Amino acid sequence: MRKFTNTRNKGFVRYIVFREDNVWYAVGLEFNIVISAETAELALFELFEAIQGYIESFRKLRGVRPHTLNQKTDPEYESLWRELRKAKQPIKSPYFIYTFGEKSLIA
Repeated sequence: MRKFTNTRNKGFVRYIVFREDNVWYAVGLEFNIVISAETAELALFELFEAIQGYIESFRKLRGVRPHTLNQKTDPEYESLWRELRKAKQPIKSPYFIYTFGEKSLIA
């Protein structure tokens, strides 16, 4: 049986906020949620709001499988995440990276 990182009561989400051209994007990797906005701060705020709604909906439903909270991430974002985590200096990327990190799913 597969052990899931994210469950109904615990877990985390990895996120990246970046700009491509004049649009800011915030990505929640474990949920495959992508938000676009006019500013980096707004994109990050709206991403966390979307994730909160996603988690609240999941908790209300019975019989939903845990893989809903542990989706396979987009390979491009997964690769970017790994590069950002191991980098000691700015990485070469087609995007301007604003921030990245992990956020607990426990409120």
